[in-house]
Amino acid sequence: MTSQATPQAALAASGAVDALLARLAALPSLMVAFSGGADSAFLLAAAVRALGPERVEAATAVSPSLPLAELDRARAFAEGLGVAHHAPATDELSREGYRANAGDRCFFCKTELMSVVGPLAAARGIGAVATGTNADDLAAGFRPGIRAAAGAGAITPLADAGLTKAEIRAASRAWGLATWDKPAAACLASRIAYGVEVTAEGLRRVAEAEEALRGAFGEASIPVRNLRVRDMGGGAARVEIDAELVAEVAARPSLLEAVTGFAEVRLDAQGFRSGAMNELLPDPERYR
Repeated sequence: MTSQATPQAALAASGAVDALLARLAALPSLMVAFSGGADSAFLLAAAVRALGPERVEAATAVSPSLPLAELDRARAFAEGLGVAHHAPATDELSREGYRANAGDRCFFCKTELMSVVGPLAAARGIGAVATGTNADDLAAGFRPGIRAAAGAGAITPLADAGLTKAEIRAASRAWGLATWDKPAAACLASRIAYGVEVTAEGLRRVAEAEEALRGAFGEASIPVRNLRVRDMGGGAARVEIDAELVAEVAARPSLLEAVTGFAEVRLDAQGFRSGAMNELLPDPERYR
């Protein structure tokens, strides 16, 4: 999906944004489970508009699956809105289902998240916890984490208002939010192929590989926006970049030498696509 906010998306978003603000205004207070991505950033900004900063707080879960740079950006964004920002530690790796990394890994991740953020909100006297789930996420179907968060009582104001990713980006741009065109930044565990055990070392390895590769592309003046280093197991890594840049990078294979810690590194000819690992599940329906 393109990250560009089109005039059509902005027009379509207008009514949905009004509905969102009305829904938020009806809440006594709100804690946003704030990853720092475009969706949760827009939700946080909308909550501030609807409720005022004194009735809104943000919580960014800190664990080995979160790149430290994302935490810094999330904190700065929340502070810019005048919102109290929390960085509670979560321990997904203590959950066997998360480490096992089957198709329902996200269920255990969100269960852990809510087990921490829910009590934090209660202790702070906050009336509701919301995630940045949007209407596209619901339409995609394969989202075990959404089921876990809903079961724990989280609300999904963006999805309830019918806001799609494109509309969220368009509205974010109209509001002057720096996150309007921020690339997707899924957790590091999403880089590890299903069936390959998730470990702190494995998460660190893909984080370091992406940082090194992004640096190499920068030095080569290749404007990579979306980048993933996927751990496919067996010492193999798959690199995904923006589809329009695949040919240029393929012509300069030495750039991939920046990725260390893997015996084999190859470039994905299809380019980056969100949820690429789901393509490898033999029976995704069982996890819906």
